[in-house]
Amino acid sequence: MTTSGTADHGLRLIPFHGLRYVPERVGSLAAVTSPPYDVVVRPDGLNHLESADPHNIVRLILPQADTPAARNEQAAHTLRDWLAEGILSADPVPALYVYEQRRGELLQRGVIGALALSAAEAGIVLPHEDVMPHVVTDRAGLMRATSANLEPLLLTYLGEDPAVGAAAVVERTARSTPLFSTTTEDGFQHRLWAVTDPADLAEITTDLGDRQALIADGHHRWATYLRLQEEHGSPTPWDFGLVLLVDTARYPLQVRAIHRLLRQLAPADALAALDGRFRVRTVDGPLPTAMAALAEAAELGNAFLLTGDGSFHLVTDPEPALIERTVRGDRPEAWRRLDATVLHATLLDTLWAVPDAPDQISYIHDTEATVEMAERLGGTAVLLHPVRESVVRELARQGVTMPRKSTSFGPKPATGLVLRSVD
Repeated sequence: MTTSGTADHGLRLIPFHGLRYVPERVGSLAAVTSPPYDVVVRPDGLNHLESADPHNIVRLILPQADTPAARNEQAAHTLRDWLAEGILSADPVPALYVYEQRRGELLQRGVIGALALSAAEAGIVLPHEDVMPHVVTDRAGLMRATSANLEPLLLTYLGEDPAVGAAAVVERTARSTPLFSTTTEDGFQHRLWAVTDPADLAEITTDLGDRQALIADGHHRWATYLRLQEEHGSPTPWDFGLVLLVDTARYPLQVRAIHRLLRQLAPADALAALDGRFRVRTVDGPLPTAMAALAEAAELGNAFLLTGDGSFHLVTDPEPALIERTVRGDRPEAWRRLDATVLHATLLDTLWAVPDAPDQISYIHDTEATVEMAERLGGTAVLLHPVRESVVRELARQGVTMPRKSTSFGPKPATGLVLRSVD
């Protein structure tokens, strides 16, 4: 299962027997995939995916039952059934997988493999966000019950010479016939290839042996991998976790914001608490126009867009003394200036007194969905502008984590194209 010549001080990506859908046993590969678990908007998106195909992957990553234990057992039972029925099947030869996403001019390619969790050592894998313990507990329960990595997390690294190493293997492989090609309803075409040639595997291993990687998406899954590794001891298959590794020197990722839905705070109350402490002004809609105003304001300093009452309120220019009093001073200035830092420390914790609990705050990637849910619930949508990747990477290199759910890197890998059994 391992490859020879692996360096102990860098990224170690090993082949595995991928669990994949058998195309003849499902309606279509597109119909059984889903976005990552934390991007699915519930309940609407979940219901849509469940009805798309009886074997849609959401039945594993977001099982529906009354208790966590029941949900986990349901997912484990479903996975066992699908394996027994031949819905899912393990590839006979262990492989790394080249994965491609394409939509219009946007193209992203990377390598899916089982990453040695020894890369958690300082300076090899760089997290950039804090995690929520209850989410890690939830994901750990699901992985423990299914004995599987159900979806890869997304890591990025900066390659050098595209003519050699992992980048060269990726490009060579992408010129061959893929295992499959499918187009999901968001317009993305997905293609997957298996890399099994020992020379190609060795070339990838050598190239990655002295690289470091940034966690672009999947901090909770990463923390879950580490928790489960600690539970099982070593050496076991839990010493590895499923990842997609993308060379962003060749395929730069897009960075988007993750918005907040304050479920129990009415817009009028949110705005009243800002009086005299921030500048608040109403801006024109529709939503794209208001988001453009947010982007313009974000170039000058902290900026947020509040809505939920049918209007758009641009919040800028915090009172300097308030920031000094509420934002911790023992962090780099770039961290103290982050919108997410000010949002959590100054707005949520101090002015609004909203606890960071699931019944109070929902973290939503889709802008329109955030606004629609706020209007439906009578809550407040707090819309943010994305952080630059260079800021994220530099803070991560300093060992400074950003507030949870600060960024959304993409495009994210579709869930359901390849899974990893830990048995």
